[in-house]
Amino acid sequence: MPHRLSPLAPFKHDTFRIIWVASLASNFGGLVQAVGAAWMMTSITDSVNMVALVQASTSLPIMLFSLVSGALADNFDRRRIMLIAQCFMLFVSALLTVCAYFGFISPWLLLFFTFLIGCGTALNNPSWQASVGDMVPREVLPAAVALNSMGFNITRSVGPAIGGAIVASAGAAAAFAANTLSYFAIIFALVRWRREETLSKLPRESMGRAISAGLRYVAMSPNIGKVLFRGFVFGLSASAILALLPLVARDLVAGGPLTYGIMLGAFGLGAIGGALLSARLREHMSSEWVVRIAFAGFAVSSLITALSPYGWLTSLALLLSGAGWVLALSLFNTTVQLSTPRWVVGRALSLYQTTTFGGIAAGSWMWGQLAENYGPANALIASALLMIVGAAIGLRLPLPEFQSLNLDPLNRFSEPLLKLDLKPRSGPIVVMIDYEIADEDVPEFLTAMAERRRVRIRDGAGQWGLMRDLENPTVWTETYHVPTWVEYVRHNQRRTQADAEIGDRLTALHRGDAAPRVHRMIERQTILPYDYERYKQQVDMH
Repeated sequence: MPHRLSPLAPFKHDTFRIIWVASLASNFGGLVQAVGAAWMMTSITDSVNMVALVQASTSLPIMLFSLVSGALADNFDRRRIMLIAQCFMLFVSALLTVCAYFGFISPWLLLFFTFLIGCGTALNNPSWQASVGDMVPREVLPAAVALNSMGFNITRSVGPAIGGAIVASAGAAAAFAANTLSYFAIIFALVRWRREETLSKLPRESMGRAISAGLRYVAMSPNIGKVLFRGFVFGLSASAILALLPLVARDLVAGGPLTYGIMLGAFGLGAIGGALLSARLREHMSSEWVVRIAFAGFAVSSLITALSPYGWLTSLALLLSGAGWVLALSLFNTTVQLSTPRWVVGRALSLYQTTTFGGIAAGSWMWGQLAENYGPANALIASALLMIVGAAIGLRLPLPEFQSLNLDPLNRFSEPLLKLDLKPRSGPIVVMIDYEIADEDVPEFLTAMAERRRVRIRDGAGQWGLMRDLENPTVWTETYHVPTWVEYVRHNQRRTQADAEIGDRLTALHRGDAAPRVHRMIERQTILPYDYERYKQQVDMH
């Protein structure tokens, strides 16, 4: 029987432990600020939709900017990016505190400030989540992701209640001030972290190429695509409870800011329980069944919240939705990380955040509109029905199991000695690989080549093709293009240990006396002889 890792195993790693503890203070401040912003909106406007937009304004930037942030996380020092993000949020929170203290806040200005804080979160999150894999070994990564969720929800279990007490006794400005102070702990921890950087010999990708590479990788990775879609549906349906909870506290159970804080605290307590149960559930259930339970638990919680006139009963129901929140989102996050190599993990996580928080932002607006027109209770009932649909989607698009793939770099590639003096920007480069395949091996060869095509395109190749020699039918030629020589080198360095299986299968099917022959060529347009010297001068200039 395999050794069971403790859920607390990541705490043995000093960097993870220090930053995790510091993030507790930051998360606490963020939750206090969220309570202050949500309750302030209920006091300065009668619009139900504006109240729901408080959550949407925080989630929308994560949807809009996470992909750019993911590209930054994969191409720059993640620690510095997090420091910039935290300092930016510190500045915005301080400005919000001043404006609230002097009474300058209007509904749209409050949304603008929460939007800016969301922008800081969008910049921070891909670097933070991608850095978890730098802090702990791969085998304890699922536990580290669950601990991050648990840490956030430890603060959620007490932070909102304390935030509600602060708002009730000292006003929203005091809540915003508490959030401003909370950033100093995480900034101090990041300043102390001495991250080991892996220096690449290749030039840094441009932002456009980095973003397109991330999109291409995810598009050519079916398992990640399933996670993104399920994350969007979960965010769209589950956002109803958090978006409408201030209205539930005020209208359905006739409470105040303290009631709202206690309800958020109950949600947080449930989330802690979900984080602690996550590993045990995965031992006995498939990932898909865990997600279905999360959807179903949210549906039940939403129905009870819609129909209950009692604060204590609603709080009990929120324990269930809190557990479902962590079970689903931590499992989505872990699946993406374990299915993605380190060179693109920030971009893959950013796309996961874009779809999930896009669902949350869209859902917050949608449920706010429904609540405006039909009441919060009916909106919550509608969200419960959508959650049931989300669970049923798993019958057609089941979530993949955690992959045991080795996604470390393969490191078999070395740059060939070239007779031409190519520059890094020289190109386009055409690669042709010749195989000799016996007739009886053709079906297996074509199956392996279909997978090879997906990997090639996923890692940056274009115009992939497979050709068969008409005069010698045993000869097959794989061909693909890359835009420049440096992109050819980058393409080969992206190959992982798991990808080696495809190459090994193809090599085993090859019947030639030597290894499959590789032709590396550079495309050249036909030019007249008298233009050659001018052409050569132009090439040398570049």
